[in-house]
Amino acid sequence: MGCCNRRCGLIAGAVLGAVVAILGGILIPVGNIVIEGTVEKEAVIESGTTAYDNWVSTGANVYRQLWIFDLKNPIEVLQYGARPVVVEKGPYTYRIRYLPKENITFNPNNTVSFLLPQGAIFEPSMSVGSEEDNVTSLNLAVAGAYSLVPPLLHFVLENRIKASNSSLFQRRTVKELLWGYTDPLLNGTIGVFSPYNGTYDGYYNVYNGKDDISKVGIIDRWRGEESLDFWDDKYCDMINGTDASSFPPFVDKKKPLYFFSSDICRSVSAGYEKKLNLKGIEVYHYTLQPSTLASPTVNPDNQCFCRDMKTTKNCTLAGVLDISSCQDGRPIYISLPHFLHGSPSLQDQVVGLNPNEEHHNTFLDVEPTTGFTLRFAKRIQVNMMYGPSKVITYVAFHLLKCLTATLDDETADMFKRELTSRIQMLDIIQKTLLGVGVSVFCLCLISYFVVWRGEGKLA
Repeated sequence: MGCCNRRCGLIAGAVLGAVVAILGGILIPVGNIVIEGTVEKEAVIESGTTAYDNWVSTGANVYRQLWIFDLKNPIEVLQYGARPVVVEKGPYTYRIRYLPKENITFNPNNTVSFLLPQGAIFEPSMSVGSEEDNVTSLNLAVAGAYSLVPPLLHFVLENRIKASNSSLFQRRTVKELLWGYTDPLLNGTIGVFSPYNGTYDGYYNVYNGKDDISKVGIIDRWRGEESLDFWDDKYCDMINGTDASSFPPFVDKKKPLYFFSSDICRSVSAGYEKKLNLKGIEVYHYTLQPSTLASPTVNPDNQCFCRDMKTTKNCTLAGVLDISSCQDGRPIYISLPHFLHGSPSLQDQVVGLNPNEEHHNTFLDVEPTTGFTLRFAKRIQVNMMYGPSKVITYVAFHLLKCLTATLDDETADMFKRELTSRIQMLDIIQKTLLGVGVSVFCLCLISYFVVWRGEGKLA
């Protein structure tokens, strides 16, 4: 009788273990469904959701860090056509995106439109010096005028330049170069970012994800249009992806992430590189691909971005993007800092460049479940070209612009508390139930056979 009770107890234990293991197994898909349902609900851009609260406000601090190349041999360049020798000065750091979105309007087609206010506040503690630091650089007005005025009228322009005591190079403060000064040649205000404070980027129209969560944050229209009009080509004029602040949830690392940048007047993509731990949160690390600014001979998709056969050496030059078509004809070229991934000839024309993948490439760190971008650095170099002339074959103004934001400790703790910790707890419960159930089942089953064999020998 005792042996029978023992066998029955072991059978019951095995059954109980199997039930616990099955419960743990069932919790895996059920838990995933619960997590997906919660994320899909909270990722929609509408009043009351987590996504909306983060989306409408400023969120994490976003900084624009700027480095300016200080020209050390302006006389040699001007008189003898020597290669420019430059020294990088910076960063000069400004806090931007501190103003919430404005004119938020929900539309019947499940999109939401808004304006993005632009402003900049200087951050001395994060800067190498003050805005009153002086640098020698290309005169933006003179260089721009030579490109905008037809060659036949250059003699008139040169007389005007002499009369205004202007020169191809000038020494200005950082503040003047960036935010504007009264130029004697133009009799008006000129600066790299002038005007900026009090202006807006947009209108943006983005999908709110209410009818399809896989479209949340994706741009439907910019400035009222579904495509751009800068490139005269259907492919290059496409507006793809989001604004990079977030992406649709449940990110698939096998697929690139697409985003539109109004700074460079085009859409680009980033590819998955590796997993990282950011303040206790697992993120996917994406980087801008070298093919983004490759020459059309390497990446045929870039053919429509090639605008000037002479400047681009018959579209064989890699590493620069001519955006004059969206800058009122001004000779502005975008590249990665220090011409990273650019043709060697670009780097050879300037002394003082040192491209570095780690410091000069663009990256995004995206939390894969929610699609939120928790850290990013969007790094570009703004170049303004002048040349050729009788002496100078090429000279340019170079400005490095780095837009950065990272997760602060308070937001990281909230993120882990509201999402990550719950997912981890559910995962622990699932694995514990499954592990305990399988262990009890196996132990009871083995013990049953041991008892059964022992009883057989006694009989």
